[in-house]
Amino acid sequence: MSVSSASSSACSNAEEVRRALNTCFHSGKTRALTWRKQQLEQLNKLLTENEQAIFDALKDDLGKSQTEAWLGEFGFLQSDIAHTLSNLEKWAAPRKVATPLVAQPGKSYLQAEPLGVVLIIGAWNYPLQLLLAPLVAALAAGNCVLLKPSELAAATSSLIAQLVPQYLDREAIQVIEGGKDETSDLLTQNWDHIFYTGGEQVGKIVMRAAAEHLTPVTLELGGKSPCVVDCKTDLSTTAKRIVWGKWMNAGQTCIAPDYILVEQSFKDELILALKKVLQQQYGDSPLTNDDYGKIINQRHFERLKNYLHKAHVIHGGNADAQKIKIEPTIVEVSDETHPLLQEEIFGPILPIIAVTDLNEAIEYINQRPKPLALYLFTQRKDFEQKILQQTSAGNVCINDTLMFMSNPDLPFGGVGSSGMGNYHGKAGFDTFSHLKSIMKRSFKFDVPVRYAPFKKWKLAILKKLA
Repeated sequence: MSVSSASSSACSNAEEVRRALNTCFHSGKTRALTWRKQQLEQLNKLLTENEQAIFDALKDDLGKSQTEAWLGEFGFLQSDIAHTLSNLEKWAAPRKVATPLVAQPGKSYLQAEPLGVVLIIGAWNYPLQLLLAPLVAALAAGNCVLLKPSELAAATSSLIAQLVPQYLDREAIQVIEGGKDETSDLLTQNWDHIFYTGGEQVGKIVMRAAAEHLTPVTLELGGKSPCVVDCKTDLSTTAKRIVWGKWMNAGQTCIAPDYILVEQSFKDELILALKKVLQQQYGDSPLTNDDYGKIINQRHFERLKNYLHKAHVIHGGNADAQKIKIEPTIVEVSDETHPLLQEEIFGPILPIIAVTDLNEAIEYINQRPKPLALYLFTQRKDFEQKILQQTSAGNVCINDTLMFMSNPDLPFGGVGSSGMGNYHGKAGFDTFSHLKSIMKRSFKFDVPVRYAPFKKWKLAILKKLA
């Protein structure tokens, strides 16, 4: 276990780390808006001064090009920090609400207060963004934070553990590296909130552990995000946006289109358009293209290769075990029990599922767990409304993929098995805050109708005041 701590004698276990952070929180230092702003500014400085080192780590872990690393991780975080800094005072200000007549004269308001000491467990596919974006929200809300980066993205994890204590308040923000054992130790502790990004199976473990202490959780999971393509669409632009969203980070994105639903009569035309765009974006040899990422490790590489068994590959399918890369691959699967149609793919394989009409597409989606994201490409407003009204998903993007993530005013989160709770922008601030309800009464005009002894006339007045 590697721990970044407040002193030269680093905390040696999870309980000591939590206690140290708890002591810091109760000192009150994190409640000051000046402290919060300073930490956010320092986090931005961490990014700016170590840009190349961050890009190198992401390249080492996932083969990300600098453009992908900037789009999906670095630039996203800088934008998130800037948005938070520009809105923090407004979010933290008392939020006035109406006061009923029976409580007059008086005033009522909500006051956001930090939860305390929170645990943030990151994911390996976007190992910088998915750890530090929740940190932005947690710091803005005034919490102390324990960061647990993913051990699978080892280079990024090591870099975060090295840089965080150099730039941020060591008493309030700490990092623990490690694997399953370290995470299990952390989950035995009594945190004020746990924020986990990852898969459904581990999400259940996190939630069970949190239940022991009645700890609230935010679970950002995943699932099979459908992409519905209507024949009434701009096919050229549709193909470009699907290819970009699906094969960014070699398909290892929790909100990537997991499969396409398209009418049988339009299927071949769509496939041809996707093939054309894939060639334009990644060339004839994607496995040697530096713009195309690699699979995180050998285990996931083998898992993805096994998915191609008994699947009809209609584009791509080649792999390089030494580089841990698999080509952008399009498949058709007729067997409903095939793992490609049952499990979240989380890789560069895109199944195409033909339906007789778009009503069947809606039925297909609704027969499965609610997805984290749903994509729809159409120029028909009536069908757009039908999809919105008759399906459920954590997030919906119409005529594009992934782009809803660029709007900090749109909360991001799942529904059902794709997760619970949300963040980004004000939603993240609220997730890591308790909105304390406050009423202040005046000593003037104290009407005694609520006091005993009770009389019928008092009840009559109370009913009118209610």
